[in-house]
Amino acid sequence: MSLHVPTYWKHVITVLGGALGAQALPLLAAPLITRLCSPAEMGAFMVWFGIVAVAAIGATLRLEAAMILDHGSEHQATCFNVVAWSATVTAVLVTLGVMVARALGWRMVASLSWGALLTLGLGTWLTAYMQTTLAYATSRNAFGTAARAKILGAGSIALSQVALLWAGAGSNALLGGHLAGLTVGLAAATVLLQPPRPRLSLRPTAAMRQYLHRHRAFWRFSLPSNLLNVVVGQLPLLMIGARYGALAAGLFALTQRVLSAPVALLASSVLEVFKRQSVHDFQTHGNCREAYRYTFKALALLGIGPSLVLLLFSPQLFGWVFGANWRAAGEMAQILAPLYFLNFIASPLSYVFFVAGKQKMDLIWQIALCSMTLGVFLAPGTLQQSLARYAIGYSLLYLVYLHMSWQCSQNRTAAA
Repeated sequence: MSLHVPTYWKHVITVLGGALGAQALPLLAAPLITRLCSPAEMGAFMVWFGIVAVAAIGATLRLEAAMILDHGSEHQATCFNVVAWSATVTAVLVTLGVMVARALGWRMVASLSWGALLTLGLGTWLTAYMQTTLAYATSRNAFGTAARAKILGAGSIALSQVALLWAGAGSNALLGGHLAGLTVGLAAATVLLQPPRPRLSLRPTAAMRQYLHRHRAFWRFSLPSNLLNVVVGQLPLLMIGARYGALAAGLFALTQRVLSAPVALLASSVLEVFKRQSVHDFQTHGNCREAYRYTFKALALLGIGPSLVLLLFSPQLFGWVFGANWRAAGEMAQILAPLYFLNFIASPLSYVFFVAGKQKMDLIWQIALCSMTLGVFLAPGTLQQSLARYAIGYSLLYLVYLHMSWQCSQNRTAAA
């Protein structure tokens, strides 16, 4: 079967338009935000955001990914019921857990305000349910509708954060603005997409237990794999803060935000379309080799330009756009630019592990990545040395990851 390129790119452009709108306002607001808050305040918010990001993955049990494969209305309604239940349980446990950690004096949460601690559960629930709703949109090919919901949510985050910072709310402005944007985005997605309404219950129903059993590979392998992936993504920020202070953590947080923008903007747009195409090809032909090859080339061409600009001009660009206090973040971006180029290519293509049923392979790779990250940042050395070692080790692992995903796309791997 030949890949329908015009249809493929039509869907990509639709998703890209939404991603562009969703990313444009935060990126446009970033130079103003960095002039209204300090690197330390940015670092505190990113610690809160990191905990929410990790908890939200656990809250969905990664079943939103199963919705792409399971198109039946009854099954999708059950998926929403399961996610609503698991997200509620996770939100309560996270809130109780961080309060206990605060009482014990754990360093990671001791720097967070009580307002930040008490809203971790709310942020977790909103993020998990938004992810599930957007997955529902993908399963229905409602790319344009999902794009509008993303734009409303991202715009609300940016405007709320700027307004609260201008009013002198400090680090709580970033947190409050993020929660406001999530709420607006979820409300918009619910109105526009009309997903199934969940039925909350204290315990999983028989239908929910059956759904969990049928899609057990997702919470048995994909969930720990994605948890590790998100944890590894947050580990450098947390360990930099612990070893080198809040200022360094804030600078690194901005570096991550800027370098992740192309992945969130372009790569995620390609991913939404690659999901559908790869599933179709696998069900029809037993492999998605052609879709994989085409997507790889498209991602490489899209990512090479921004990566070269960051590699060559990051310090000057960061100092000019975000202010002189943030020039050091541009120096970090120079070190990490090659790594994020590989991340830009590998992240969308990783969905082939789900399609091929090889989640266990992905989990093993994530364990190796976590071990490498811990080793790099626990080893003695300067901040620049740690970042360089991290970039080299991560890049080598990404090359292995791309080879594994290519083998999966051809259905050549042994049973995992």
